[in-house]
Amino acid sequence: MGQNILSIDQGTTNTKALLVAPSGATLARGSQPTGISYPQPGWVEQDALEVWRCTRDAIAECLRGIGEPELAAIAVTNQRETALAWERETGQPVGPCVVWQCRRSASFCNQLKARGVEAFLQERTGLQIDPMFSASKFRWILEHVEDGFQRAEQGELCVGTIDAWVLWNLTGGAIHATDMTNASRTQLLNLRTLAWDEEMLEIFGIPAAALPEIKPSSHIYGETIPIDPLPGGIPIASMIGDSHASLYGLGGFKPGRIKTSYGTGSSLMMPTSTPVISENGLSTTIAWGRDRPTYALEGNIYATGAAVEWLGQLLSLDDAGSGVERLARSVEDTGGVYFVPALVGLGAPHWKDAARGLIAGLTRGAGAGQLARATLEAIAYQVRDVFDVMQAEFGAPLQTLLADGGASRNDLLMQFQADIIDCPVLRSTSTDISPLGAAFLAGLTVGLWASEAEIEGLVPPRDRFEPQMSPQRREALYAGWQEAVARTTFSPDLYRNGQEA
Repeated sequence: MGQNILSIDQGTTNTKALLVAPSGATLARGSQPTGISYPQPGWVEQDALEVWRCTRDAIAECLRGIGEPELAAIAVTNQRETALAWERETGQPVGPCVVWQCRRSASFCNQLKARGVEAFLQERTGLQIDPMFSASKFRWILEHVEDGFQRAEQGELCVGTIDAWVLWNLTGGAIHATDMTNASRTQLLNLRTLAWDEEMLEIFGIPAAALPEIKPSSHIYGETIPIDPLPGGIPIASMIGDSHASLYGLGGFKPGRIKTSYGTGSSLMMPTSTPVISENGLSTTIAWGRDRPTYALEGNIYATGAAVEWLGQLLSLDDAGSGVERLARSVEDTGGVYFVPALVGLGAPHWKDAARGLIAGLTRGAGAGQLARATLEAIAYQVRDVFDVMQAEFGAPLQTLLADGGASRNDLLMQFQADIIDCPVLRSTSTDISPLGAAFLAGLTVGLWASEAEIEGLVPPRDRFEPQMSPQRREALYAGWQEAVARTTFSPDLYRNGQEA
């Protein structure tokens, strides 16, 4: 048996592959940008075949020049909630992937809310009614395929999330399965039975015959077919959603450990020993599944890195991340400017589908620097919105915030984050925490590592940011943010094509 883990991280805008050694070190990596499109306001989609091509190319780039990679197992982590359907016989997608950010199923979600079933759905699945979650997306896809529901009922169509799509292709169509974490984000999983819930399937109209089989995150799913240069016969030994994988990769195994992943959107997650149904805008989810499930509280923020990308495009910056940071550092503060990046509504803890982006506090002296700084600060404010609720749910002060993801490389943001939550931030020095977390789970599955205690010794080191802001300034700034958030809701139907309705 080999000794290295090939970990695949299929993200929203980028697909990575890492070769991870028993020491936890990365021996090689590949990375491919993944296209994303916005065909109309509120719609976000991807080409499923391109997603798989980028995955293949990232694997090839990672393994190129390695010689014998000595693979013990494959690990898969993925963007969550993104939904697609494909033909079981041909493996061909029947339409685009409906990305987690997409709001096209909002009208159906509003119908469910009007029926008064949200409390029931949340108690059963841990999730609020929102277009982000996969079930309403599955329904939309089947509605827009000829005889979609009938074909799904007859087993001709497969529906699933990105992990199931990657697994299907890695195994040459032999396995249609998903892991507990991805299943827990569909709004179709019963958190207590860990099976597809018949009443949820009926509410959303999803035929069980089309859905993947649910397995633990740490599990032998099947074996690869030969996909040059990836050999056949390699066990696929873990699958897990990217936010869950980052919590695992950061060593957040115990209740009270909270992390934020700063990606296209952001996820705050904290493990719990049992399902805790939040009354304050948080989701209940499965953190990971091994011999038994570990649960978690989570707050999802729609636009963090996406806000930086939007501003970079608006200002025609060559590199949005570095360009926005450079502009933000050119000024001492925002000059009273707030940017609420409700570009696709607001997620946790607000769950305001009708919210739209807003820039407040503009004066003649405001410029690109102030707007750039306001964009970075908006990320931190949104994290505090969730952090405060999670701390209240936990019932005790949280001692540190673990951080990872692309935007966490920004020191200005990390310092402001520590200041605005009044809590130290521990930033991972690794940029690949999600694929590392998935690799750790795969290694446990095949016996490469014996326990989580052993894995804790492999967790990458962290940088520490201590709060430095005065309480008076911190609370004054946050009050301004809360006022701006309160002004984000209006009717999106008020204007159409530049004309008043």
